Amino acid sequence: MKKTIKRTFRVSKYVIYKETLVDYKEHFWSFLGAFFGIGMIAFIQSHTLSATENIFLIGSFGASSVLIYGAIQSPLAQPRNLIGGHVLSALVGVTVYKIVPDIIWLSAPLAVAFSIVLMQYTKTLHPPGGATALIAVSSTGKIPELGYWYVLSPVLSGCIILLIIALIFNNITSNRSYPNHNRFKYLLKKKHKHPHKMKKV
Repeated sequence: MKKTIKRTFRVSKYVIYKETLVDYKEHFWSFLGAFFGIGMIAFIQSHTLSATENIFLIGSFGASSVLIYGAIQSPLAQPRNLIGGHVLSALVGVTVYKIVPDIIWLSAPLAVAFSIVLMQYTKTLHPPGGATALIAVSSTGKIPELGYWYVLSPVLSGCIILLIIALIFNNITSNRSYPNHNRFKYLLKKKHKHPHKMKKV
Protein backbone atom coordinates (compact mmCIF):
# COMPACT_ATOMS: atom_id res chain seq x y z
CA MET A 1 0.00 0.00 0.00
CA LYS A 2 2.81 2.39 0.94
CA LYS A 3 4.66 1.57 -2.29
CA THR A 4 1.53 2.33 -4.31
CA ILE A 5 1.05 5.68 -2.55
CA LYS A 6 4.72 6.62 -3.04
CA ARG A 7 4.59 5.66 -6.72
CA THR A 8 1.39 7.67 -7.24
CA PHE A 9 3.00 10.65 -5.52
CA ARG A 10 6.11 10.44 -7.74
CA VAL A 11 4.02 10.18 -10.90
CA SER A 12 1.88 13.14 -9.80
CA LYS A 13 4.97 15.24 -9.12
CA TYR A 14 6.38 14.40 -12.55
CA VAL A 15 3.12 15.24 -14.32
CA ILE A 16 2.84 18.58 -12.48
CA TYR A 17 6.48 19.33 -13.29
CA LYS A 18 6.00 18.57 -16.99
CA GLU A 19 2.77 20.55 -17.23
CA THR A 20 4.29 23.65 -15.60
CA LEU A 21 7.39 23.79 -17.81
CA VAL A 22 7.50 26.87 -20.01
CA ASP A 23 8.23 25.65 -23.53
CA TYR A 24 7.73 28.52 -25.95
CA LYS A 25 8.10 26.32 -29.03
CA GLU A 26 5.42 23.97 -27.72
CA HIS A 27 3.14 26.93 -27.05
CA PHE A 28 3.77 28.26 -30.54
CA TRP A 29 2.66 25.05 -32.25
CA SER A 30 -0.32 24.71 -29.91
CA PHE A 31 -1.36 28.25 -30.83
CA LEU A 32 -1.03 27.62 -34.57
CA GLY A 33 -2.93 24.33 -34.40
CA ALA A 34 -5.83 25.81 -32.45
CA PHE A 35 -5.88 28.94 -34.60
CA PHE A 36 -6.08 27.06 -37.90
CA GLY A 37 -8.35 24.29 -36.58
CA ILE A 38 -11.04 26.58 -35.19
CA GLY A 39 -10.34 29.14 -37.88
CA MET A 40 -11.05 26.63 -40.65
CA ILE A 41 -14.42 25.68 -39.14
CA ALA A 42 -15.32 29.35 -38.58
CA PHE A 43 -14.28 30.21 -42.14
CA ILE A 44 -16.50 27.50 -43.60
CA GLN A 45 -19.41 28.64 -41.43
CA SER A 46 -19.03 32.29 -42.38
CA HIS A 47 -19.02 31.46 -46.09
CA THR A 48 -21.77 28.86 -46.17
CA LEU A 49 -24.22 29.93 -43.46
CA SER A 50 -25.99 33.17 -42.65
CA ALA A 51 -24.89 35.25 -39.68
CA THR A 52 -27.84 34.00 -37.61
CA GLU A 53 -27.18 30.29 -38.19
CA ASN A 54 -24.36 29.55 -35.77
CA ILE A 55 -24.57 25.77 -36.11
CA PHE A 56 -21.28 24.65 -37.67
CA LEU A 57 -19.00 26.05 -34.96
CA ILE A 58 -20.18 24.51 -31.69
CA GLY A 59 -18.70 25.32 -28.29
CA SER A 60 -17.40 21.85 -27.53
CA PHE A 61 -14.86 22.18 -30.36
CA GLY A 62 -13.07 24.82 -28.31
CA ALA A 63 -12.64 22.37 -25.46
CA SER A 64 -11.42 19.70 -27.88
CA SER A 65 -8.83 22.11 -29.22
CA VAL A 66 -7.31 22.46 -25.76
CA LEU A 67 -6.72 18.71 -25.72
CA ILE A 68 -5.68 17.90 -29.28
CA TYR A 69 -3.42 20.94 -29.70
CA GLY A 70 -2.33 21.68 -26.13
CA ALA A 71 -2.19 18.25 -24.49
CA ILE A 72 -1.44 15.98 -27.42
CA GLN A 73 0.00 13.14 -25.30
CA SER A 74 -3.16 12.81 -23.23
CA PRO A 75 -5.13 9.58 -23.81
CA LEU A 76 -8.25 11.77 -23.96
CA ALA A 77 -6.84 13.71 -26.92
CA GLN A 78 -6.27 10.80 -29.29
CA PRO A 79 -8.18 10.51 -32.60
CA ARG A 80 -10.31 7.60 -31.38
CA ASN A 81 -11.41 9.69 -28.41
CA LEU A 82 -11.90 12.89 -30.40
CA ILE A 83 -14.15 11.43 -33.07
CA GLY A 84 -15.71 8.58 -31.09
CA GLY A 85 -16.43 10.73 -28.06
CA HIS A 86 -18.10 13.50 -30.03
CA VAL A 87 -20.08 11.26 -32.40
CA LEU A 88 -21.39 8.93 -29.69
CA SER A 89 -22.28 11.86 -27.44
CA ALA A 90 -24.10 13.57 -30.31
CA LEU A 91 -26.10 10.39 -30.95
CA VAL A 92 -27.03 10.21 -27.28
CA GLY A 93 -27.97 13.89 -27.15
CA VAL A 94 -30.23 13.75 -30.18
CA THR A 95 -31.89 10.52 -29.01
CA VAL A 96 -32.59 11.92 -25.54
CA TYR A 97 -33.97 15.13 -27.07
CA LYS A 98 -36.38 13.12 -29.23
CA ILE A 99 -37.62 11.17 -26.20
CA VAL A 100 -37.92 14.07 -23.72
CA PRO A 101 -37.75 17.27 -25.80
CA ASP A 102 -39.45 19.72 -23.46
CA ILE A 103 -38.19 18.66 -20.03
CA ILE A 104 -34.75 20.29 -19.84
CA TRP A 105 -34.19 19.39 -16.17
CA LEU A 106 -34.43 15.74 -17.21
CA SER A 107 -33.05 15.70 -20.76
CA ALA A 108 -29.86 17.65 -19.95
CA PRO A 109 -28.56 15.37 -17.15
CA LEU A 110 -29.69 12.25 -19.01
CA ALA A 111 -27.79 13.27 -22.16
CA VAL A 112 -24.56 14.06 -20.32
CA ALA A 113 -24.72 11.04 -18.00
CA PHE A 114 -25.49 8.54 -20.77
CA SER A 115 -22.79 10.02 -23.01
CA ILE A 116 -20.17 9.61 -20.26
CA VAL A 117 -21.11 5.97 -19.67
CA LEU A 118 -21.16 5.19 -23.40
CA MET A 119 -17.74 6.81 -23.89
CA GLN A 120 -16.37 4.85 -20.93
CA TYR A 121 -17.82 1.60 -22.28
CA THR A 122 -16.37 2.14 -25.77
CA LYS A 123 -13.05 3.55 -24.47
CA THR A 124 -13.59 6.81 -26.31
CA LEU A 125 -13.73 9.13 -23.29
CA HIS A 126 -13.40 12.73 -24.45
CA PRO A 127 -14.59 15.38 -21.94
CA PRO A 128 -15.88 17.83 -24.60
CA GLY A 129 -18.23 15.07 -25.73
CA GLY A 130 -20.40 15.83 -22.71
CA ALA A 131 -20.83 19.37 -24.02
CA THR A 132 -21.74 18.03 -27.47
CA ALA A 133 -24.54 15.96 -25.91
CA LEU A 134 -25.68 18.93 -23.85
CA ILE A 135 -25.78 21.22 -26.90
CA ALA A 136 -28.11 18.75 -28.64
CA VAL A 137 -30.71 18.97 -25.88
CA SER A 138 -30.33 22.57 -24.70
CA SER A 139 -29.92 24.57 -27.92
CA THR A 140 -32.68 26.52 -29.61
CA GLY A 141 -33.20 27.32 -33.26
CA LYS A 142 -31.54 25.30 -36.00
CA ILE A 143 -29.73 22.59 -34.03
CA PRO A 144 -32.87 20.83 -32.71
CA GLU A 145 -34.29 20.89 -36.24
CA LEU A 146 -31.27 18.99 -37.57
CA GLY A 147 -32.18 15.80 -35.74
CA TYR A 148 -29.64 13.06 -36.40
CA TRP A 149 -28.02 15.19 -39.11
CA TYR A 150 -26.46 17.01 -36.15
CA VAL A 151 -24.21 13.94 -35.72
CA LEU A 152 -22.82 14.27 -39.25
CA SER A 153 -22.67 18.05 -39.42
CA PRO A 154 -21.53 19.93 -37.46
CA VAL A 155 -20.17 17.21 -35.16
CA LEU A 156 -18.42 14.63 -37.38
CA SER A 157 -17.40 17.09 -40.09
CA GLY A 158 -15.97 19.49 -37.50
CA CYS A 159 -14.06 16.68 -35.76
CA ILE A 160 -12.50 15.62 -39.05
CA ILE A 161 -11.32 19.17 -39.73
CA LEU A 162 -9.83 19.47 -36.24
CA LEU A 163 -8.13 16.09 -36.62
CA ILE A 164 -6.58 16.89 -40.01
CA ILE A 165 -5.13 20.13 -38.66
CA ALA A 166 -3.86 18.28 -35.57
CA LEU A 167 -2.12 15.65 -37.70
CA ILE A 168 -0.35 18.43 -39.59
CA PHE A 169 0.71 20.81 -36.82
CA ASN A 170 1.38 18.18 -34.17
CA ASN A 171 3.86 16.36 -36.39
CA ILE A 172 5.79 19.20 -38.01
CA THR A 173 8.71 18.97 -35.58
CA SER A 174 10.50 15.91 -34.22
CA ASN A 175 9.58 16.93 -30.66
CA ARG A 176 5.85 16.50 -31.27
CA SER A 177 4.10 13.34 -32.39
CA TYR A 178 0.39 12.71 -32.71
CA PRO A 179 -1.42 10.41 -32.29
CA ASN A 180 0.26 8.87 -29.26
CA HIS A 181 0.64 5.42 -30.78
CA ASN A 182 3.82 3.37 -30.81
CA ARG A 183 3.61 2.37 -34.48
CA PHE A 184 2.82 5.91 -35.58
CA LYS A 185 5.65 7.27 -33.42
CA TYR A 186 8.07 4.82 -35.05
CA LEU A 187 7.08 5.93 -38.55
CA LEU A 188 7.44 9.60 -37.61
CA LYS A 189 10.83 9.01 -35.98
CA LYS A 190 11.99 7.21 -39.11
CA LYS A 191 10.72 10.03 -41.30
CA HIS A 192 12.49 12.75 -39.25
CA LYS A 193 15.67 10.68 -39.10
CA HIS A 194 15.94 10.34 -42.90
CA PRO A 195 14.06 13.33 -44.36
CA HIS A 196 16.13 13.62 -47.53
CA LYS A 197 17.24 10.11 -48.25
CA MET A 198 18.39 10.00 -51.87
CA LYS A 199 18.10 7.03 -54.14
CA LYS A 200 21.33 5.62 -55.52
CA VAL A 201 21.61 5.85 -59.28
